[in-house]
Amino acid sequence: MSTYNAPLQDIRFALHEVLGAEALFARLGFNEATRDIVDAVLEESARFTETVLAPLNRVGDEVGCSYDKATGAVTTPPGFKEAYAQFVDGGWSGLASPVEFGGQGMPHLAAIPLKEMIDAANLAWGNFPLLSHGATEALLHHGQAWQQEVFLKPLVDGRWTGTMCLTEPHCGTDLGLLRTRAVPRDDGSHAISGTKIFITAGEHDFTDNIVHLVLARLPDAPAGSKGISMFIVPKLRMDRDGNVGERNGVRCGALEHKMGIHGSATCVMNFDDAQGWLIGEPNKGLMAMFTMMNTARLAVGLQGLGLADRAYQNALRYSRERLQMRSLSGTKFPDKPADPIIVHPDVRRMLLTQKALVEGGRLLGYHAASLVDVIAASGDAEERTQADALLGFLTPITKACLTEWGVECTYHALQCFGGHGYIAEHGMEQLARDARITTLYEGTTGIQALDLMGRKTMQLQGAGLRVFLGIVEAFCKAYENDEGLREFVEPLRASAGEWQALTQAIGKRAMADADEIGAAAYDYLFYSGYMALAYWWARSVAAADASSQPQAFKDAKRETARFYFTRILPRTLVHKAAIESGAAPLMAMDANHFDS
Repeated sequence: MSTYNAPLQDIRFALHEVLGAEALFARLGFNEATRDIVDAVLEESARFTETVLAPLNRVGDEVGCSYDKATGAVTTPPGFKEAYAQFVDGGWSGLASPVEFGGQGMPHLAAIPLKEMIDAANLAWGNFPLLSHGATEALLHHGQAWQQEVFLKPLVDGRWTGTMCLTEPHCGTDLGLLRTRAVPRDDGSHAISGTKIFITAGEHDFTDNIVHLVLARLPDAPAGSKGISMFIVPKLRMDRDGNVGERNGVRCGALEHKMGIHGSATCVMNFDDAQGWLIGEPNKGLMAMFTMMNTARLAVGLQGLGLADRAYQNALRYSRERLQMRSLSGTKFPDKPADPIIVHPDVRRMLLTQKALVEGGRLLGYHAASLVDVIAASGDAEERTQADALLGFLTPITKACLTEWGVECTYHALQCFGGHGYIAEHGMEQLARDARITTLYEGTTGIQALDLMGRKTMQLQGAGLRVFLGIVEAFCKAYENDEGLREFVEPLRASAGEWQALTQAIGKRAMADADEIGAAAYDYLFYSGYMALAYWWARSVAAADASSQPQAFKDAKRETARFYFTRILPRTLVHKAAIESGAAPLMAMDANHFDS
């Protein structure tokens, strides 16, 4: 069985030494978020995830959720409901929510490590509060005062949970095709009818009430995505004063049978004249949806990170214990019948790849979370504008790269175990199966690539990229005369210039052929992700050198950065070559020739 220990040393390093969280929080007015308080939150987060959630990970996979066809009820795996009660009692559900709605008012960045730990400890369980957070954000930014009073407060304190009901059987990403209807009623509510699929936490036994946020069409709505509205549809009927009524016309019609995350309830939800309340303006539902979606995309990126970290921890432990052959350069452990496999170069390649992607990816994800705080709390309008542009640019990179790297890292970890990784005993195959969904839900990797290339770069004229390149150049200028950092600063600066030139070249080709955007998107996404990590690894070495961390920690950061720059960053060369080949190699073949 796989185990999990929260990586508190590296999380603290990321928050305090690299990102300067305490100074950032003080500048933004989060006066309660001192280093002592943040560290206390980290300690309790580790205790809860290690002792309560992690032991339930395997039972969630083996038992899964069960569905009662007669009633539509869903029962979660043994221990899941009790763990949620502890989660609520501990005040975790509202850690970063505003105080006025019952939350603790902590910065978003201070709550992100808890999210990472939950996902590493028990991804399937973590999906239940994840969806509540998305519903909370939509109500916070788009809900009316009475809706916030009636629906938001119970979500913040965990008495209720939330969902996002977007996808339908005939339409996924293309929401302009959705058919769910919303008919006005005399009391100001609407009757919602339709079917939604792939609804995480659509039904369960954690709470009595579930708040569904549903996309639907009004009778006079224009066609396509411009005619979509969003509605609050509670499991139990509610009036504007918060009085709870009878069961609403919403029911789970089935549970999906999935490759992984068996402990997460993935539901088909049927709405039959269900009471719903319009949130936001009519036909403006996509605005509220993207508030939820962007929050969820960052959160799913953290899922990939958490799984990668847990996989790495177990692969590292096994590689130190497993004896197999002797080192090619001579016996390293003469008192043992064979050397542990960690002495072999190829095992080290897999372990260092995981370490580099996990620790660099942690900074990528945490930095994106810090931008949420800057946008919400900075008193400087220009700083907010730049943070918003940068967050928009980094969101598809964070979601796609951290999840794809999660798949890569769980693959490498399983490979370190050899045949023992393929059987269920060690838990590695569960991590590999669970990781696969993260590249699909909340927008596939391809959708993230199109968002980055088409909207965030071409349509917005690279506003976010310019901000990030400015950050990179400021770092390079600050350390250009530092002999200890030259091996990182010089290639980082050169690669940043190449990044900018490559972006401009894609834009020029796209003016002649729109397919150039789609053809370049995937490779541009990963080129950007590897470039972002190059910056964070260079900055990690600088921060480690200046810190009071043990010398072994500092040495490990430098050696991992060297591995990253020499073994992983060159992946950009392949992506650059693919981009420069243009659209022709992809689009020239006739569609009928694929089976020839």
